[in-house]
Amino acid sequence: MDDDIRQRVFNLYAEAEKEIAAAGPVCVASGRCCRFKEYGHTLFVSNLEAAVLLDGAPAYEQPVTADFCPFQKGKLCDARSHRPLGCRVYYCDPTYQETGNAITEKYLRKLKELASQLKLEWQYAPLHHFLNHPDQAVLQSAPEEPRP
Repeated sequence: MDDDIRQRVFNLYAEAEKEIAAAGPVCVASGRCCRFKEYGHTLFVSNLEAAVLLDGAPAYEQPVTADFCPFQKGKLCDARSHRPLGCRVYYCDPTYQETGNAITEKYLRKLKELASQLKLEWQYAPLHHFLNHPDQAVLQSAPEEPRP
């Protein structure tokens, strides 16, 4: 993975984390954020985020299911520094849900804009898709728009 692209994604994550910290959500380290099926949610990531995650994440067992995150060890994340936006924003704190959704939308839009600026193809899929098909997380140039 290109160091400049990785750093630009990490910069966006750092911006988001400042907003998250300012909102003050409470984490009780229940680990339910990573047990998708049990708690009825799906972690969607972009290929840009998946590329960053796969670049620095530890080895994991395949195939990966939609049931849980393979990087959860106990109640902690084994890929914490490379985790995608959805992991960074998600908190079980019911008083934070609306704020968390707004932060997610804002920074997802910024990630998509970054991909566009870099002329990279944009894909968005559940985490397990990219973990089972890491070749689809490889950053490819977006097809050029046809000229009139």
